[in-house]
Amino acid sequence: MAQPRFRKHEKGSALVYILIAIALLAALTITFMEPSSQQTSTQNTFKTLTEVESQANVIRAAIQECVLSYPKGDRCIKDAAPLEAHCTNATGTDPGARRNYPINPASTFYTNATPDEADGPFVRDLRCPGNNPGEGPNHDDHELIFTGAEGKFLPPPPELFGEWEYYNGADGIFFWTSTSKSDAFLVTALTKLDEKFAECEADIIDATGGVEELDSDGDLECAAGDVCFRLWMVMNDTVAVFNGDTDADETTDSPPDQRDCSSAD
Repeated sequence: MAQPRFRKHEKGSALVYILIAIALLAALTITFMEPSSQQTSTQNTFKTLTEVESQANVIRAAIQECVLSYPKGDRCIKDAAPLEAHCTNATGTDPGARRNYPINPASTFYTNATPDEADGPFVRDLRCPGNNPGEGPNHDDHELIFTGAEGKFLPPPPELFGEWEYYNGADGIFFWTSTSKSDAFLVTALTKLDEKFAECEADIIDATGGVEELDSDGDLECAAGDVCFRLWMVMNDTVAVFNGDTDADETTDSPPDQRDCSSAD
């Protein structure tokens, strides 16, 4: 039986297809190998942005719920106004603090409370003033905001970041977290996150070149070597120290395109 004349041609064509397939496979392999580090960085950026943003929103919502539930706060918190006659706690000292917002968990206002003052201004230890509105012997026993009894849980700080901290004073009310890590994706994530908030609502404090002050009294700082991300809830722009955002549109008074968030920056 005669052999088909085109078999050699078929073998040649098959070899061409095999070579093309090998070339395509090599190209695909290179394509997937080259951006692997970039893909990892993108994933880390997204993860960091999501974690920091979600925790910031949880904290803000919990504080706002407290304020809405007890709009008068605790009238015995000592600020610039004189204490009312029935207040028995004379040890509290929170200049400029807003009484209807949680105060510093480490305030001496809680010296005689149960539990007593915390070991630092950490968000995890925030208490809600107003549930004991300064009318009884235990008025300073404010309930913790983040507790199982209230059904509110504060997750561990975002990976590579320190604990969330809190301020309620003359400059306003804000909370912040910080990182001492130098991974590039961290700054990228915070930059993207900063732009998701309204103008003057958030700022990034770059202290990699040295300590940066967070308040006008110089009591709080973003430590040398750190990068801090801060979210404002109330700002007294006559004294507040606003460090600005990454696109520099919040530190120059050139309306309407730019806005000076603080006369102290």
